[in-house]
Amino acid sequence: MTNTCETIQRTLVLLKPDAVDRGFVGEIIQRFERVGLKIVGLKMLWPNEETAMKHYTEDLAVRRGEHVRKLMVEMLVSGPIVALALEGVEAVELVRKMVGGTEPKSAAPGTIRGDFAHVSFKHADSRKIGVFNLIHASGSPEEAVQEIEVWFEPSEIHEFSPAYVGRTIA
Repeated sequence: MTNTCETIQRTLVLLKPDAVDRGFVGEIIQRFERVGLKIVGLKMLWPNEETAMKHYTEDLAVRRGEHVRKLMVEMLVSGPIVALALEGVEAVELVRKMVGGTEPKSAAPGTIRGDFAHVSFKHADSRKIGVFNLIHASGSPEEAVQEIEVWFEPSEIHEFSPAYVGRTIA
């Protein structure tokens, strides 16, 4: 990113297979656009296990256990996803706030997970499946850089100023 302003960040968002399957892609993207985040990368793909393992790093296995990592990888490769690279003022924190808590059942109303999902950790554990919580959002600016590199080639990230900036509307 050529912007030298420390408050302008990029972050990764993955709309997981359950978001795609339930038809929430447009509505979720619209929420990000409405707060002023700029889409600098966007694509739909069906992840393979190798890419999902790069995304859910060994660090996750250390923190939450290899079993949890395996379930999350299985969930991510279960269908098509939409990958977004977003840019804006303190984008990582803003997107995390908009997404809501990891457990949909506990996510606050008004957040993406709070409005569109209700699954609990207990339910997922009882069925030995990953938590279908619609969306992934980078947890830190450093993590965002690493994750964007997993899902996007440099040529797929676009630097631009919106066309309306600096124009006078007659």
